[in-house]
Amino acid sequence: MPNLGLEVNPNSEGSTEVERVRRAKAGDFAAFQELLASLQPRVYGLMMRMLQQRQDAEDATQQTFLSLIEHIQDFREESSIATWVLRIATNHALKILRKKRGLKMQPMHAPDATDHYGEMPHPEFIAPWSQSPSQILEQSEVHAELERALVDLDEKYRLVFLLRDVEGLSVRETAQSLGLTESNVKVRLLRARLILRERMTRQFGDPDQVITPDHDHR
Repeated sequence: MPNLGLEVNPNSEGSTEVERVRRAKAGDFAAFQELLASLQPRVYGLMMRMLQQRQDAEDATQQTFLSLIEHIQDFREESSIATWVLRIATNHALKILRKKRGLKMQPMHAPDATDHYGEMPHPEFIAPWSQSPSQILEQSEVHAELERALVDLDEKYRLVFLLRDVEGLSVRETAQSLGLTESNVKVRLLRARLILRERMTRQFGDPDQVITPDHDHR
């Protein structure tokens, strides 16, 4: 993992997350170092998946931790510190994406005509997987294929999937982070899951048991 110019000390043995946060709020810089050490891999990983450029991911990660230091007193401990920091990181990532697209004055992820359940994509390749899901998920190529699939996924679906399914934010937290309604999030998440499911099925499904879908069936 790249050095982001933030000196961190992973010596957090015996210190719980709540204790670290409260020590940090009290001005204990060692507690900040422990928080940074524990959060950096997760934040940087999310920034890489969102921004897909190393320099952008490093900048967003560093800005996130600067915000953490500046605004730690605003954390009300109503969620985990990781969830709170990931929402801050998402906000910084969205600012970078908007700036790169010249959309500073309008929400990049505003709801659109596809945010409803009426026209969900129909799977074109349906087949049982050639091995059990647990066996497949143990294979390194599965993780590599998932990463490639996420890169190819439309940005508006990818961001929702990353926050909700990868990072574990709630539907409400995901909606708040992206400036969407909870309904928009649910629809985009379903679309993302369907797209990714079909791609993974094409890779790991049993070709001898392919089912041809009948889209005209009512």
